[in-house]
Amino acid sequence: MRFISISVNSVWVYLAALWCFIGTQVDAIELDVTDEDSIKNVASQLAWDLVSFYTGNNTGDVPGNLPDPYYWWEAGAFFGTLINYWTYTGDTTYNDITKQAILHQAGENGDLMPTNQTRTEGNDDQAFWAFTAMMAAESNFPNPEEDKPSWLAMAQAVFNEQAARWDMETCNGGLKWQIYSFNSGYEYKNAISNGCFFDLAARLARYTGNITYAEWAENTWDWAEAVGLLGEKYQVYDGTSETNNCSDINHIQWTYNNGVFLHGAAHMWNLTNGAQKWEKRITGLLNAQHVFFSKNQTSKNVMYESACEPQEACTTDSTSFKAYLGRWMGDIAKIAPFTYDTVVSRLRPSAKAAAAQCLGGDTGTYCGTSWTKGSYDGTMGVGQQMSALEVIQANLLDTVGGPLTDRTGGSSDGDSSAGTGRTSAELPGQWRPLTLKDRAGAWAATGGLGTVVIGYTIFMFF
Repeated sequence: MRFISISVNSVWVYLAALWCFIGTQVDAIELDVTDEDSIKNVASQLAWDLVSFYTGNNTGDVPGNLPDPYYWWEAGAFFGTLINYWTYTGDTTYNDITKQAILHQAGENGDLMPTNQTRTEGNDDQAFWAFTAMMAAESNFPNPEEDKPSWLAMAQAVFNEQAARWDMETCNGGLKWQIYSFNSGYEYKNAISNGCFFDLAARLARYTGNITYAEWAENTWDWAEAVGLLGEKYQVYDGTSETNNCSDINHIQWTYNNGVFLHGAAHMWNLTNGAQKWEKRITGLLNAQHVFFSKNQTSKNVMYESACEPQEACTTDSTSFKAYLGRWMGDIAKIAPFTYDTVVSRLRPSAKAAAAQCLGGDTGTYCGTSWTKGSYDGTMGVGQQMSALEVIQANLLDTVGGPLTDRTGGSSDGDSSAGTGRTSAELPGQWRPLTLKDRAGAWAATGGLGTVVIGYTIFMFF
């Protein structure tokens, strides 16, 4: 056995260093969810850590892309989080890389189908980039140069292209998960693809006041309900297959599926001046969130991904899902104010729990997956960091006005013909502005557009 002589002074130096190291590992972030400065300070640190994962602004890399193992859709969500960060905090640090990324990934046609992704791109992938463009329009994010497609036009192009993909050959409608038949999952009609289309339509309807978008939102909700993706108690199930005409449902529930339908429903409630049926749907979706918020006294009302967290089986994708539910709940409290108390009662404990376990990485502020554990679980990544950042910064909702429209200050110029290969003047007569009569008459009297089914209106895009 070999002995090493160590001086007493050396031991004390070592112990001091070890104590400092341990101290940096166990000191949780101090977050006061009722204090604006505290929330902004924590959000700033988490945003810095989030951007450390990004390589697209490095020489030789592609703007807008995240490195492996992150898929393209999550990169779109990543920049949506940075837009939301700017909206809530006013910090412009990441605006340049965000603008560069969206414009680069917009592609030659401004439809968020860039050549480096098109062959593997699904409808939900395209939609998450469209959400980021739509957020840019709704928050007055600095507009692109005049020779570039506008934020609103990008979202409109995606909507038009996806409306043209609405598939009446099986299941009486619906969007497929994948765009191209050679990709796995082409036969799957899932909640997230159809929920994204519903949400985008609802947001475009509210932003532009155009009734065609509202009709598509109505139609998509009705289809999802009829086929069983929306359950009797407003559960949002993962998907169904056209191979058996959508007779079987995959009953897995994810946070972001609930969130995307909730977000779209809140926009429809706002658009229709509080139509009762949309209020009922919003309330139902909020009640259905009992699956995603802990009932344990030690983690009461803390958000968790019930389909994978208890089994420690969350994937690179699913670690990010809580980010979108947190983001969208911040919005709905503004545009559907009757939800405020419920939303805040869930966002605040979730934010505290998220901050309490952001103890990883070189900075000691990278965040883990499972907030209900009460301490750092040893994981980190883009999804974990986005989720913590979104749920924390959503607690700044009282400091912002909520998503804008073109009548309340939104400055992004749209193009209703984007993605159709036609000009606005060539669009059919059904494409008309939503009038006050439409709101006060048809919707207020009936609680919505009634039972009108407009699946075949896809032909107006051909």
